[in-house]
Amino acid sequence: MHRDEWSGRPSRGGPIDMDGWGRGRVRHARVRHALQDEKGAATAEYAIITVAAVGIAGLLALVLRSDEVRGLLTDLVHRALTIAG
Repeated sequence: MHRDEWSGRPSRGGPIDMDGWGRGRVRHARVRHALQDEKGAATAEYAIITVAAVGIAGLLALVLRSDEVRGLLTDLVHRALTIAG
């Protein structure tokens, strides 16, 4: 007969029945259920994508504020208006 290493009580089950009274099986089922539960996964993915988009927008704002890029955009718009007009 195998004894539980923590309580010293006889273990009646296999390796999952850790305490000899079936609570190990319940604990195992709860852990398995928690790992399979994907509630909120989509919300977390949307949050990560939103944070990434905000970061990219911040970098784009920094680049567009530089004098070189501002000059290139102004020149591009000026050329487009003179060709069209």
